[in-house]
Amino acid sequence: MAKIISYNVNGIRSAMSKGLVEWLIHESPDIVCLQEIKAEPGQINLKLFDDAGYAHHSWHPARKRGYSGVAILSKRKPDNVVIGCGNPAYDDEGRFLRADFGDVSVISLYLPSGTSGDERQNFKYEFMAYLHTYVAELRKSRPNLIISGDWNIAHTELDIRNAKSNEKNSGFLPEERAWLGMFLESGFIDSFRHVTKEPDHYSWWTYRANARARNIGWRIDYHMITAGLEHRLQHASILPDVVHSDHCPIVVEVDI
Repeated sequence: MAKIISYNVNGIRSAMSKGLVEWLIHESPDIVCLQEIKAEPGQINLKLFDDAGYAHHSWHPARKRGYSGVAILSKRKPDNVVIGCGNPAYDDEGRFLRADFGDVSVISLYLPSGTSGDERQNFKYEFMAYLHTYVAELRKSRPNLIISGDWNIAHTELDIRNAKSNEKNSGFLPEERAWLGMFLESGFIDSFRHVTKEPDHYSWWTYRANARARNIGWRIDYHMITAGLEHRLQHASILPDVVHSDHCPIVVEVDI
Protein backbone atom coordinates (compact mmCIF):
# COMPACT_ATOMS: atom_id res chain seq x y z
CA MET A 1 0.00 0.00 0.00
CA ALA A 2 1.26 3.47 -0.85
CA LYS A 3 -0.03 6.71 0.60
CA ILE A 4 0.47 9.47 -1.96
CA ILE A 5 0.06 13.16 -1.21
CA SER A 6 -0.14 15.91 -3.79
CA TYR A 7 0.36 19.50 -2.70
CA ASN A 8 0.66 22.79 -4.54
CA VAL A 9 2.91 24.49 -2.00
CA ASN A 10 2.93 27.91 -3.72
CA GLY A 11 6.65 28.27 -3.05
CA ILE A 12 8.43 25.41 -1.29
CA ARG A 13 10.74 27.67 0.69
CA SER A 14 7.76 29.58 2.06
CA ALA A 15 5.96 26.32 2.89
CA MET A 16 9.05 24.94 4.63
CA SER A 17 9.23 28.07 6.78
CA LYS A 18 5.65 27.29 7.86
CA GLY A 19 6.42 23.74 8.99
CA LEU A 20 6.03 21.68 5.81
CA VAL A 21 8.80 19.21 6.66
CA GLU A 22 7.58 18.68 10.22
CA TRP A 23 4.09 18.06 8.89
CA LEU A 24 5.40 15.50 6.38
CA ILE A 25 7.15 13.63 9.18
CA HIS A 26 3.87 13.48 11.10
CA GLU A 27 1.70 12.58 8.08
CA SER A 28 4.27 10.10 6.73
CA PRO A 29 3.17 9.61 3.11
CA ASP A 30 5.17 7.21 0.98
CA ILE A 31 5.24 9.50 -2.05
CA VAL A 32 4.83 13.28 -2.25
CA CYS A 33 4.04 15.16 -5.45
CA LEU A 34 4.68 18.90 -5.20
CA GLN A 35 3.68 21.69 -7.55
CA GLU A 36 4.59 25.35 -7.85
CA ILE A 37 7.84 24.83 -5.98
CA LYS A 38 9.21 28.16 -7.31
CA ALA A 39 12.79 27.14 -6.58
CA GLU A 40 15.73 25.12 -7.85
CA PRO A 41 17.19 22.26 -5.75
CA GLY A 42 20.25 24.35 -4.94
CA GLN A 43 18.03 26.89 -3.20
CA ILE A 44 16.47 24.27 -0.90
CA ASN A 45 17.91 22.55 2.16
CA LEU A 46 17.48 19.02 0.78
CA LYS A 47 19.01 17.44 3.89
CA LEU A 48 15.81 18.27 5.74
CA PHE A 49 13.91 15.96 3.38
CA ASP A 50 16.62 13.30 3.63
CA ASP A 51 16.40 13.39 7.42
CA ALA A 52 12.60 13.22 7.23
CA GLY A 53 12.83 9.92 5.38
CA TYR A 54 12.53 11.20 1.81
CA ALA A 55 15.99 10.40 0.58
CA HIS A 56 14.77 10.00 -2.97
CA HIS A 57 13.70 13.25 -4.57
CA SER A 58 13.44 14.43 -8.15
CA TRP A 59 13.03 18.06 -9.17
CA HIS A 60 11.85 19.74 -12.33
CA PRO A 61 12.09 23.50 -11.80
CA ALA A 62 11.12 26.05 -14.42
CA ARG A 63 13.85 27.80 -16.38
CA LYS A 64 12.42 31.07 -15.08
CA ARG A 65 13.60 31.45 -11.51
CA GLY A 66 10.97 31.64 -8.80
CA TYR A 67 8.22 30.28 -11.04
CA SER A 68 6.21 27.07 -11.41
CA GLY A 69 8.11 23.77 -11.09
CA VAL A 70 7.25 20.28 -9.80
CA ALA A 71 8.91 17.64 -7.64
CA ILE A 72 8.42 14.07 -6.40
CA LEU A 73 9.74 12.90 -3.01
CA SER A 74 9.60 9.28 -1.92
CA LYS A 75 10.73 6.93 0.79
CA ARG A 76 11.32 4.18 -1.75
CA LYS A 77 13.68 4.63 -4.66
CA PRO A 78 11.82 4.86 -7.98
CA ASP A 79 12.73 2.33 -10.62
CA ASN A 80 12.87 5.10 -13.18
CA VAL A 81 12.38 8.89 -13.37
CA VAL A 82 11.42 10.85 -16.47
CA ILE A 83 11.73 14.63 -16.34
CA GLY A 84 9.32 16.51 -18.56
CA CYS A 85 6.85 15.49 -21.23
CA GLY A 86 9.02 16.00 -24.27
CA ASN A 87 7.82 19.45 -25.33
CA PRO A 88 10.14 22.39 -24.57
CA ALA A 89 7.27 24.88 -24.34
CA TYR A 90 5.92 23.06 -21.29
CA ASP A 91 9.12 21.52 -19.97
CA ASP A 92 10.73 24.96 -19.73
CA GLU A 93 8.00 25.77 -17.20
CA GLY A 94 8.54 22.61 -15.12
CA ARG A 95 5.05 21.13 -15.37
CA PHE A 96 5.42 17.33 -15.66
CA LEU A 97 7.53 14.82 -13.76
CA ARG A 98 7.14 11.03 -13.69
CA ALA A 99 8.47 8.38 -11.32
CA ASP A 100 7.91 4.64 -11.86
CA PHE A 101 7.34 2.31 -8.92
CA GLY A 102 6.89 -1.26 -10.08
CA ASP A 103 4.00 -1.39 -12.54
CA VAL A 104 2.65 2.02 -11.46
CA SER A 105 3.82 5.43 -12.66
CA VAL A 106 3.22 8.48 -10.45
CA ILE A 107 3.16 11.86 -12.17
CA SER A 108 3.36 15.30 -10.58
CA LEU A 109 1.44 17.67 -12.84
CA TYR A 110 0.99 21.43 -12.78
CA LEU A 111 -1.45 22.53 -15.46
CA PRO A 112 -1.11 26.21 -16.41
CA SER A 113 -3.49 28.86 -15.17
CA GLY A 114 -5.21 31.09 -17.68
CA THR A 115 -6.26 33.78 -15.26
CA SER A 116 -3.78 36.38 -16.50
CA GLY A 117 -5.35 36.75 -19.95
CA ASP A 118 -6.03 35.27 -23.37
CA GLU A 119 -2.41 34.46 -24.17
CA ARG A 120 -1.99 32.22 -21.14
CA GLN A 121 -5.48 30.77 -21.55
CA ASN A 122 -4.57 29.71 -25.08
CA PHE A 123 -1.29 28.28 -23.76
CA LYS A 124 -3.34 26.31 -21.25
CA TYR A 125 -5.60 24.92 -23.99
CA GLU A 126 -2.57 23.94 -26.05
CA PHE A 127 -1.02 22.11 -23.11
CA MET A 128 -4.32 20.36 -22.36
CA ALA A 129 -4.48 19.04 -25.92
CA TYR A 130 -0.84 17.97 -25.85
CA LEU A 131 -1.23 16.30 -22.44
CA HIS A 132 -4.18 14.21 -23.58
CA THR A 133 -2.24 12.90 -26.59
CA TYR A 134 0.95 12.37 -24.59
CA VAL A 135 -0.80 10.45 -21.83
CA ALA A 136 -2.68 8.27 -24.32
CA GLU A 137 0.65 7.27 -25.87
CA LEU A 138 2.30 6.77 -22.46
CA ARG A 139 -0.44 4.37 -21.41
CA LYS A 140 0.59 1.96 -24.14
CA SER A 141 3.82 1.23 -22.24
CA ARG A 142 2.79 2.34 -18.73
CA PRO A 143 -0.93 1.51 -18.38
CA ASN A 144 -1.14 2.13 -14.62
CA LEU A 145 -0.90 5.88 -14.07
CA ILE A 146 -1.56 8.13 -11.08
CA ILE A 147 -1.54 11.74 -12.27
CA SER A 148 -1.40 13.91 -9.17
CA GLY A 149 -1.39 17.64 -9.05
CA ASP A 150 -2.93 21.02 -9.65
CA TRP A 151 -5.10 20.74 -12.76
CA ASN A 152 -6.38 24.33 -12.45
CA ILE A 153 -9.89 23.22 -13.44
CA ALA A 154 -12.94 22.70 -11.24
CA HIS A 155 -14.76 19.91 -13.03
CA THR A 156 -18.40 20.29 -11.97
CA GLU A 157 -20.59 22.57 -9.88
CA LEU A 158 -19.87 20.24 -6.94
CA ASP A 159 -16.24 21.35 -7.15
CA ILE A 160 -16.72 25.08 -6.71
CA ARG A 161 -18.65 27.15 -4.19
CA ASN A 162 -19.90 29.90 -6.51
CA ALA A 163 -20.54 28.20 -9.83
CA LYS A 164 -22.79 30.79 -11.43
CA SER A 165 -20.51 33.76 -10.81
CA ASN A 166 -17.45 31.87 -12.13
CA GLU A 167 -18.89 30.54 -15.40
CA LYS A 168 -16.76 32.95 -17.45
CA ASN A 169 -13.61 32.65 -15.35
CA SER A 170 -10.56 30.58 -16.23
CA GLY A 171 -10.63 27.33 -14.31
CA PHE A 172 -14.39 26.90 -14.70
CA LEU A 173 -14.90 27.64 -18.38
CA PRO A 174 -17.19 25.24 -20.27
CA GLU A 175 -14.34 24.26 -22.61
CA GLU A 176 -12.04 23.40 -19.69
CA ARG A 177 -14.70 21.40 -17.88
CA ALA A 178 -15.63 19.52 -21.06
CA TRP A 179 -11.98 18.66 -21.66
CA LEU A 180 -11.58 17.30 -18.13
CA GLY A 181 -14.70 15.21 -18.61
CA MET A 182 -13.29 13.88 -21.87
CA PHE A 183 -9.99 13.09 -20.17
CA LEU A 184 -11.80 11.08 -17.50
CA GLU A 185 -13.87 9.26 -20.10
CA SER A 186 -10.67 8.21 -21.86
CA GLY A 187 -10.05 5.81 -18.97
CA PHE A 188 -9.36 7.71 -15.74
CA ILE A 189 -11.03 7.94 -12.33
CA ASP A 190 -11.21 11.07 -10.18
CA SER A 191 -10.19 9.23 -7.02
CA PHE A 192 -11.76 11.69 -4.57
CA ARG A 193 -15.12 11.81 -6.36
CA HIS A 194 -15.03 8.02 -6.58
CA VAL A 195 -15.39 7.83 -2.80
CA THR A 196 -16.99 11.20 -1.88
CA LYS A 197 -20.06 12.54 -3.66
CA GLU A 198 -20.93 15.46 -1.37
CA PRO A 199 -20.23 19.14 -2.21
CA ASP A 200 -18.22 21.70 -0.22
CA HIS A 201 -14.88 19.89 -0.46
CA TYR A 202 -12.22 22.19 -1.90
CA SER A 203 -8.44 22.30 -2.33
CA TRP A 204 -7.81 25.98 -3.13
CA TRP A 205 -9.07 29.25 -1.69
CA THR A 206 -8.21 32.78 -2.70
CA TYR A 207 -6.40 34.80 -0.06
CA ARG A 208 -9.06 37.49 -0.48
CA ALA A 209 -12.26 38.04 1.54
CA ASN A 210 -11.41 35.46 4.22
CA ALA A 211 -12.39 32.81 1.68
CA ARG A 212 -10.73 29.85 3.38
CA ALA A 213 -12.37 30.44 6.74
CA ARG A 214 -15.71 30.73 4.92
CA ASN A 215 -14.90 27.69 2.74
CA ILE A 216 -15.50 29.59 -0.49
CA GLY A 217 -13.18 27.48 -2.57
CA TRP A 218 -12.44 25.46 -5.66
CA ARG A 219 -11.46 21.80 -5.99
CA ILE A 220 -8.76 21.96 -8.65
CA ASP A 221 -6.23 19.45 -7.27
CA TYR A 222 -6.75 15.81 -8.22
CA HIS A 223 -5.30 12.33 -8.05
CA MET A 224 -6.45 10.93 -11.41
CA ILE A 225 -5.90 7.18 -11.61
CA THR A 226 -6.30 4.92 -14.62
CA ALA A 227 -9.44 2.80 -14.48
CA GLY A 228 -7.37 -0.37 -14.22
CA LEU A 229 -6.28 0.73 -10.75
CA GLU A 230 -9.83 1.02 -9.41
CA HIS A 231 -9.62 -2.29 -7.54
CA ARG A 232 -6.36 -1.11 -5.95
CA LEU A 233 -7.79 2.22 -4.74
CA GLN A 234 -8.19 2.13 -0.96
CA HIS A 235 -8.79 5.71 0.13
CA ALA A 236 -8.92 9.31 -1.08
CA SER A 237 -9.32 12.50 0.91
CA ILE A 238 -8.63 16.23 1.12
CA LEU A 239 -6.86 17.85 4.09
CA PRO A 240 -8.31 21.40 4.26
CA ASP A 241 -6.97 22.08 7.76
CA VAL A 242 -3.35 21.84 6.62
CA VAL A 243 -2.16 25.37 5.93
CA HIS A 244 1.23 26.01 4.30
CA SER A 245 -0.22 27.42 1.07
CA ASP A 246 -3.40 28.73 -0.55
CA HIS A 247 -3.92 25.11 -1.62
CA CYS A 248 -4.21 22.16 0.75
CA PRO A 249 -2.83 18.62 0.38
CA ILE A 250 -4.86 15.82 -1.20
CA VAL A 251 -4.38 12.15 -0.38
CA VAL A 252 -4.82 8.87 -2.22
CA GLU A 253 -3.93 5.37 -1.05
CA VAL A 254 -3.30 2.78 -3.74
CA ASP A 255 -1.88 -0.72 -3.64
CA ILE A 256 1.46 -0.40 -5.43
